[in-house]
Amino acid sequence: MPIELRLADQQPLERSDAARNREALLAAAQRLIDRCSVEGVTMDAVAHEAGVGKGTVFRRFESREGLMAAVLNRSETEWQAAAIGGPPPLGPGAEPMERLLAFGHSRLRLNLTHGALINAAGHAGARSYAAVSFSAMHVRYLLTAIGVQGDIPLLATALMAPLEVVILEQQVRTEQMDIERIQAGWDDLVRRVVAG
Repeated sequence: MPIELRLADQQPLERSDAARNREALLAAAQRLIDRCSVEGVTMDAVAHEAGVGKGTVFRRFESREGLMAAVLNRSETEWQAAAIGGPPPLGPGAEPMERLLAFGHSRLRLNLTHGALINAAGHAGARSYAAVSFSAMHVRYLLTAIGVQGDIPLLATALMAPLEVVILEQQVRTEQMDIERIQAGWDDLVRRVVAG
C-alpha cells in the first residue's frame, strides 16, 4: 500500500463528492453575500440555497465563522491565481512597477470589498500565514525586480500596511476619504520607496 506524504499544513485530500458539496456550499454562500450582504447570511440560508440540510453545513464548516473563513479563503485563492498567472498588469507581462501599482489597487479594492467578510470570519478568518506570506513575497519580488535598494522585507511591509482592512475602513468610513484619494496616496508612497 503506498504511503501518502503531505506537508504539515496541507489539508487531506477530499473525496470528489465531498469536494463538489463543499464547492456547492461555498457558491451558495457567495450568492447570498452578493444578494443580501455578509450580515444577512445564516447557516440556515446557506443550507436552503444549496438544497441541503443545515447539519450538512455545520458538519462541513463547524460554525458561521468557519463558513465565512472558507469563502474568504476561496476569494484569496482566486486573487492569488490572478496575481501569479492572470492578465497584466496584475499578472505577468507588465513592467514590475506597473505590476506593483496594480497589486496595490487590486488589494485595496479586494480588502474593502471583503472587510465585512473578514470581520464575520472572526478568528477563523484571521489571514492565514500562507495568504500574508504570498502578498509579502510578491511585493518583495516586485521591489527586487524594480531594483529597489534597502531592507526589502521592511519596505514591503511598509507598502502593504496601508492596504489592511482596519486602516482602509478607518480612512473610508471615519475620515470619509474616497478610494481614488487612497489609491493615489498609495501610488505616491510606492514611488517614494522606489525612488529612495
